[in-house]
Amino acid sequence: MLGLGAAGLVTAPYLQRGFEAVVGSDPTGLSGLLPNGGGFRYYSVASSVPERGPQDYRLTVNGLVDRPGTYTLDALRALPQTRVVRDVQCVTGWRVPSTPFEGVSLPRLLDAAGVRPQARAVRFECFDGTYTESLTLPQARRDDVLVALRMQDRPLGHDHGGPVRLYVAPMYFYKSAKWLSGITLTDRVEPGYWERLGYDVDAWVGRSNGRDDAPTV
Repeated sequence: MLGLGAAGLVTAPYLQRGFEAVVGSDPTGLSGLLPNGGGFRYYSVASSVPERGPQDYRLTVNGLVDRPGTYTLDALRALPQTRVVRDVQCVTGWRVPSTPFEGVSLPRLLDAAGVRPQARAVRFECFDGTYTESLTLPQARRDDVLVALRMQDRPLGHDHGGPVRLYVAPMYFYKSAKWLSGITLTDRVEPGYWERLGYDVDAWVGRSNGRDDAPTV
């Protein structure tokens, strides 16, 4: 039994990396229904998502702002970083406890852009070409909402929405849009991808019913 336990400790990292490789190459999304060793499940609403890195990643901030701008990955890394450790909770019921995320606080980027008085909400676009999300402006200004670059003390991998994703700590995980590429200030809330299909727009953990059949993102 001790030998089997030791073998498991040795092989677990390789099995985990193998699982992630399978998930990353699965165009059907069916592998997203399987839990991996870290407790996460993977899901994408796009059949494939291009990978981006320091050479070609860009995050735009525009809409109802005085100073629209574009950030490279290096520029985001150079800004002061905020660390938030919370449970990740999916509306389907699975949870990953005490998960650290690090990145730039969304309020910092909003302040740098100069939000205009008529702005009431924020829309988020993703470079998968399909997914969108939104928050009210007061929600977006919370100090536990991040433009995240790291998770579990390492850079965000592609399957986890890297190199940059939104992280909305107090809400169900479908609000934390993967592959973030755009932040647009708007005069009203524009329901995101799953909300247009019936999900709650305000997805507070423990106060939102969500949908029982909601897949994780």
